[in-house]
Amino acid sequence: MILKQLVICFISSTLAACAGSSEPSLGDDTDVVPARPDCISTRTIRDYRVLDDANLVVTANGNRKHHVSLSRRATGLTASWKIGFRSTSGRICGGFDEILVDDGFGPERIRIAGIRELTPEEYDALLVRFGKKEPATEPAPATKSVESAEVEELD
Repeated sequence: MILKQLVICFISSTLAACAGSSEPSLGDDTDVVPARPDCISTRTIRDYRVLDDANLVVTANGNRKHHVSLSRRATGLTASWKIGFRSTSGRICGGFDEILVDDGFGPERIRIAGIRELTPEEYDALLVRFGKKEPATEPAPATKSVESAEVEELD
């Protein structure tokens, strides 16, 4: 009887933890957050680049870039030398899985709010938006020479 109650409590707490809130991430933007979630196989992750305390870009096989937005700010994300991903399926997906940030005081677990694969143009725009890259500037248009009027001195 007690075993049955423990199993029910465990399942209930797991479901409650997975429910989460529907609040948007601090870095969410309607241009960036996908309508459908993308997932990344943890075995294909090669590199990451931190954009701010709630956003990063993960590079997977084939130099595919993914924008990962977190459900809340990770205080040690920008200063952390190592992060990890926690997934039970071998694939990280927004809304279900977590990122582990170790800033030297022990790992902090933060739920991933969303993942979206980026095109090269979207990647560049994201870097510009977060101040990691200067915007491409167009060359200034050539100035036309304008004939000036002669100035006559009056006595």
